[in-house]
Amino acid sequence: MSTDGQPHILAIGGGSFVPDDRYGLSPSPLLRYAIDLTGQDRPRVCFLATAMGDDPAVIARFYEGFGKLDAEVSHVALFPMPNHADVRAHLLSQDLIYVSGGSVANLLALWRLHGLGDVLREAWEAGVVLSGQSAGALCWHVGGNTDSYGPELRPLTDGLGFLPYSCGVHYDSDAQRRPLLQRLVGDGTLPAGYAADEDVALHYVGTEFVQAVSYREQGAAYRLEPDGEGSAKEIRVDPRLLGPAA
Repeated sequence: MSTDGQPHILAIGGGSFVPDDRYGLSPSPLLRYAIDLTGQDRPRVCFLATAMGDDPAVIARFYEGFGKLDAEVSHVALFPMPNHADVRAHLLSQDLIYVSGGSVANLLALWRLHGLGDVLREAWEAGVVLSGQSAGALCWHVGGNTDSYGPELRPLTDGLGFLPYSCGVHYDSDAQRRPLLQRLVGDGTLPAGYAADEDVALHYVGTEFVQAVSYREQGAAYRLEPDGEGSAKEIRVDPRLLGPAA
């Protein structure tokens, strides 16, 4: 748990891991920043790959990547049945919970079926740091846009809502995302919110956005607000630059 006792969420637009020619995937500075938020020398880190259907190959890659951190790593899987006798107790004992990208619509459906939304809120309120990339960033918000239903992006309006904002991910790498999110915020389908480019993360303390962080000088975050004309105005947020990716 975070040593300051505050509820933290780090929503990553993209870039949690970076390719490593020698060793596969390595944690990026964004993931290391999430680790630092726990304030623990050897934090307990649990990852959920629900959005990828708990694919064993994906889980193995996450163990490989997280294994390069000085952390005690575990995972929660829901297929074919939960892999812990008491999932709630396991999640509440963690310092950091990380959620993978994939299908946010499927993730939310499965979490609700198993009661994980309530458990994750309890963990967050108790000071467990929550993080994730793409689907794992969007899920904490009211909604955003998603390719969960096919290659043409569609609105998602039933996120967990821990954060009372809309969220945009992969904002500079997918041409569909920016105009659709602007329209959804502009017409009131989604509330005002925040978006993050690749290699940029949004840091919230409680429900307050406190800063964006990145390890790429060109990356940015954005505040989106209705412009009164059916679209949204963007206010650029320059991230605090972290150390470069190794």
